[in-house]
This record gives sequence, C-alpha cells and structure tokens, in this order.
Amino acid sequence: MQSSRHPGRWPGRGAAGGTRHDDGPGGEDLEYDDSLDDAVDDYADDSLDDVVYDEEPEPGPGLTASTVGQVARDRIAPLVDRPIEAVVMVRPSADGWTVEVEVVEDRRVPSSGDTLAIYVVELDRHGEMVAYSRARTYKRAKGDAGRPGVQGRG
Repeated sequence: MQSSRHPGRWPGRGAAGGTRHDDGPGGEDLEYDDSLDDAVDDYADDSLDDVVYDEEPEPGPGLTASTVGQVARDRIAPLVDRPIEAVVMVRPSADGWTVEVEVVEDRRVPSSGDTLAIYVVELDRHGEMVAYSRARTYKRAKGDAGRPGVQGRG
C-alpha cells in the first residue's frame, strides 16, 4: 500500500534514522527514509507536557487517590457537559471511592460571579462509576461553605 502523504514511499518503520528497501507492487526496489518519522517522534516527545496514555489507565485493586480523582473527572465531564474546575476531595469508602468534583455551572464577568457546583461521584473498587449527584452550588466569591471545616473565601 502506497503512502498518500509521500508518493513512492511505503509506510512502516526501519532502523532509526536509516533507510530500508521494500519491493514495490511491480517488484521495483523502493527506498524509504525513516528520518522524517524520527523527527516527528522527537518533536512529539519534546512538545507533550502532560502524560498521554494510549489507553486509559486500568482501574483495579491498588488504585491511588490521584488515579481515582482523574478517573472520576473523566467520567463526570461528558455527563455534566460543563468545564471541570478541580477535584476537591477523594476518599475511600466501604465499597470503593467517593470523589467530589467542582464544576463551573455558569460563567460570569467578572469571574467572582461564577456559579460553581460540587458533584459527588461514587466509584466502585475497580474505579467504575456507580453513581453521581450534584450536592450543592455556590458563588465563587462566597466560597464553598457547605462542607464542614471549609470557610468562605469572601
């Protein structure tokens, strides 16, 4: 199969930075230069700031709080369809995990007028979401006074 981006070249990888020869469809010898692939790989490695997974981390026994927080954030985002502000609490429970996620319900100018909400996400021991609910809303300027021990930021 011929590459549509590079006519006359074949997809695939040879030795790093080298060339390789493939037999074309008519038996002709085609030369493929891997240096472009290596340059793209190097650029991607240097440009990515965050960890990027080919697949989502596998939930399971031995989950860490940070992994559970990220899983809860990823699960709730498409359901609420609003910007996620932060994961504000992760706590193990008898059946798995309880996570609180802060969501921007309504943006205002200035941002101190934003309405924020806390969503409670329940995950089982394997990190699968079993329930979620909006627990409370509040104005950014007033802070979240709904949690014990949390003072308003006003």
